[in-house]
Amino acid sequence: MITGRVVDSSGATVGGAFVRLLDSSDEFTAEVVASATGDFRFFAAPGAWKVRALSSAGNGDAVVTPSGAGLHEVDIKVA
Repeated sequence: MITGRVVDSSGATVGGAFVRLLDSSDEFTAEVVASATGDFRFFAAPGAWKVRALSSAGNGDAVVTPSGAGLHEVDIKVA
């Protein structure tokens, strides 16, 4: 599972952002809306993933590479 939080440049959480999960070739896989506190989660297989946040505060990307089962956390900074 990939989980995390969307934050702005000051570290404040960004709620309501659209968060997309992209595979290693940048193909769209899934999308969720971040909670009011900026939290999101995806169920994803091991491999290389890009997580992209789109919000009124800006956009940002983060790369996560889960190597096995478990919880993999990543924060996305938008600007």
